[in-house]
Amino acid sequence: MIPLILLGALALCVLVQLYFSFFRFLPFTKHTDPEPAAQLPVSVIVAAHDELDNLMELLPALLDQEYPEFEVLLVNDRSEDDTEFYTYELERQYPNFRVVTVKKTPEYLNPKKYALALGIRAAKYEHLLFTDADCRPCSPTWVARMQAGYARGAEVVLGYSPYAHLKGFLNHLIRYETFLTGIQYLSQANAGNAYMGVGRNLSYTKGCFFKNKGFASHIKLMGGDDDLFVRDAANNSKVSIVIDKEAQTISIPKRTFREWIVQKRRHLSVGGRYRAADKRRIGAFIVSNILFYILLVILLVLNSHLAILGALAGVRYLTVFPVYLAAARRLNDRISLLLMPVLDLVYFVNYLFLGISVLLYKQFRWK
Repeated sequence: MIPLILLGALALCVLVQLYFSFFRFLPFTKHTDPEPAAQLPVSVIVAAHDELDNLMELLPALLDQEYPEFEVLLVNDRSEDDTEFYTYELERQYPNFRVVTVKKTPEYLNPKKYALALGIRAAKYEHLLFTDADCRPCSPTWVARMQAGYARGAEVVLGYSPYAHLKGFLNHLIRYETFLTGIQYLSQANAGNAYMGVGRNLSYTKGCFFKNKGFASHIKLMGGDDDLFVRDAANNSKVSIVIDKEAQTISIPKRTFREWIVQKRRHLSVGGRYRAADKRRIGAFIVSNILFYILLVILLVLNSHLAILGALAGVRYLTVFPVYLAAARRLNDRISLLLMPVLDLVYFVNYLFLGISVLLYKQFRWK
């Protein structure tokens, strides 16, 4: 009797994953980005703390963007390296480059959100575009392509930011995790249910920021300057997505498993602040995948109903993974087909332990 119950639960997990694949992820692969229309002035904002090496690569790439009118605004957040001296020279060379310096963060306020809020207030233009110091625009038309999202009357534009390809299994795992996260939030936004974005590639208007009271609802939290703001803005502002390769930024991934775990724990800690409906939807996707592997192992150990077990696993692998590959092609993101079964297993097992660790230990910090 117990094996039959477990088998039924496994079948339910597969059905949940098929639902997401065919009714969320597959329609997303048909999304077409709008062409740039009226190119309104843009303020590109970057907050950085001791990021001189990254800024020396990022800032020239931003300042060389092919766009008629824009500024690059750097918020130098308490940096103790030579950021000040480097940016002083840039200000002399580029009239559209400005620096806002943060000497001290008020007590009990999150430093990054405080820095971003100062940058937003200082921005010259209504349309704002954000990225991080360790990111690079994938094309000289990044600003133009992201601003095309406003052609559909949006106040928030979500972009995609994959990680750079490096050697090693960890890099494959990081890129797979980023891809799965990406197709979840982008497909939901494509369906009119935006719940998060990533600050590595995100745009919204000043009016939207102040209308939604900025970061007030989560100002003391370590994370959330991107996803929790989008959560709030989605309640009364239209959200669009732009996912073409030219509209993406590429990020530098963590080099060690420990660094990546710290980063992911910080991201997961914010998930508890999502709307109830979003948590149920994300939970259904994550839990169905985790339980799939747990139930699969248990039934294999019990040596029970192997033919049905094999059929269910086959249906899952032969339907879900091709949809993933189609979504990856739409994002111009290379995912290894050979490694995908292993990456999928390791990712969801790791997610389980990460979730437990976040519940047990909740200490996080910004630089």
